Amino acid sequence: MTKIGTISKIVMTVVLAASAAGCSSWDRMSHRDKATVGGAAAGGLAGAVITNGGVLGTVGGAALGGIIGNQVGK
Repeated sequence: MTKIGTISKIVMTVVLAASAAGCSSWDRMSHRDKATVGGAAAGGLAGAVITNGGVLGTVGGAALGGIIGNQVGK
């Protein structure tokens, strides 16, 4: 995969995460919920970068980031 393809996948992942977060009545979410969403977005981005856009790495990173964000947001 070319660097352009990898970068475009990363950008699309971030845009999708931001769109999903914006649609979910952010104002009514608790601090812990916001930390979970933020962690999942950051984890998904990190997983995509580390695995060069691999689906398993992106999903795994998002799951792990969501768990970490949830615990940090306590």
